[in-house]
Amino acid sequence: MFFNREKEIKEILSIIESEPNFIYFLYGPINSGKTALINEVINKLGKDYVVFYFDLREIFISKYDDFIEVLFEEYEEGNILELIKSLIKDSSVIYSFPIPKNTLEKLLDNKKPKNVFKYITNILLEIKNSGKKPIIILDELQKIGDLKINGYLIYELFNYFISLTKHKRLCHVFCLSSDSPFIEKIYSQAILDDRADYILIDDFDKEKAYEFMDFLSERILNRSLSKEEKELIYSYVGGKPVLIIKVMNRLKSDELENVLNYLLKDTRQRLKYFLEDVKEENKELYKEIIKALSLFKNNYEIEDIKINKRIRELLVKKNILFLDPIDGILKPQSFLIWKAIKEFI
Repeated sequence: MFFNREKEIKEILSIIESEPNFIYFLYGPINSGKTALINEVINKLGKDYVVFYFDLREIFISKYDDFIEVLFEEYEEGNILELIKSLIKDSSVIYSFPIPKNTLEKLLDNKKPKNVFKYITNILLEIKNSGKKPIIILDELQKIGDLKINGYLIYELFNYFISLTKHKRLCHVFCLSSDSPFIEKIYSQAILDDRADYILIDDFDKEKAYEFMDFLSERILNRSLSKEEKELIYSYVGGKPVLIIKVMNRLKSDELENVLNYLLKDTRQRLKYFLEDVKEENKELYKEIIKALSLFKNNYEIEDIKINKRIRELLVKKNILFLDPIDGILKPQSFLIWKAIKEFI
């Protein structure tokens, strides 16, 4: 359920209305609303834009061919230019690049990303020549971060995106990711210096979280929440939209304290089992993790370098911590996890 991201929407729309210049990364904690935000932006675009949207979240990608197949959809042989015109006439959002039947097989056989990128560029040029402005959006881009094809595919892809944005000014490119180590890796790569920009889509602050609770309680519960109820909810789930929604839905059939205790119990058990598995496999690693988590006993945010890179990357990949590489801070992925950590330490 989308709510109150006017500032972020305005920022992204202002980017889209300007000439392409950078690759933009939308990043943030898990379930902070990145996909909902970009879809709301798409809904606000006029007919002058054509969006190619690729959601890699639920697609198994283990090799180069898998990724290329995600990008394209084959059509019966015919005039590709007419096909493009037909597609952009019927919809402003397209989920694959059109390609004549049997052409994709040739691209895959060649194993040359440059051939694939050249084909995509021709499609984008046709769209621009038709008077429309193309946009490429890749959601959960980190899923191809380790794929290799003449080196790492991700570097080939970013070089291509740089060509589309900074060099040709042909197309806006937005990449969404909740994998902050991936963002850190990209951020630290010199190849993207002055060629990329970053937009943090964080959980709601306290004021917005309260507004969201008011918005949901009227629609889901048909009543208003008291100040004390909102304070209690925030103390458990913070400003994470998906958790606030979960609380409201459970309040239809249960008491608030029971709902919050259940959510905390669930989070605590998952953290406990993770730590138990680590302890069984590597007692020294377990000690390092406990030492790292103890830094959050009295602090919600800490400087990233206070935890060594190996440990922080593990905790981030396990969705226990979130790393913001731009500000250089680490924090629990949610208030629930923070509460669970404090109970263990």
